[in-house]
Amino acid sequence: MPMPVLEATLYDLSRLFLVPVMVLILAALAYAVVSLGGFAVEALQRLRGRRGGGLSAHQQRTGCATDDLELVVLRRLEWLRIVSRAAPMLGLVATMIPMGPALLALGSNDGQAVGENLVVAFSSVILALVAASISFFVYTIRRRWLLEELRAIETATR
Repeated sequence: MPMPVLEATLYDLSRLFLVPVMVLILAALAYAVVSLGGFAVEALQRLRGRRGGGLSAHQQRTGCATDDLELVVLRRLEWLRIVSRAAPMLGLVATMIPMGPALLALGSNDGQAVGENLVVAFSSVILALVAASISFFVYTIRRRWLLEELRAIETATR
């Protein structure tokens, strides 16, 4: 396979990923915003004195041990952790894919195409970083809340 054919194939393959990556970034942003809303509601409840993320209720309902509650905590935080770690990578991919066409347009003095591709690149990375930041914020505080509740359950069962 001659090099120009290989390069064109790689270029075409990378372009195929732009739309799915942008959809994943939008999904991550939507998830982050919804999680932030749930977090705000939980924070207000905690300020009003209603503590607990439901671990005690889960333990009473299922009769599980505290080791099993640790798995419940991990499961509840799993998607926040995934989004906070994966969104920046998706943003980088969504930035790099349009850079190829932008550089090609720059070489042919097509300023409009350069601008269009750079808008896609920078908008994608900004949204991905916002999603990651929100998710990481919610993940960090919610993790502390759940671990505090788990600690209280462990202390009460001793």
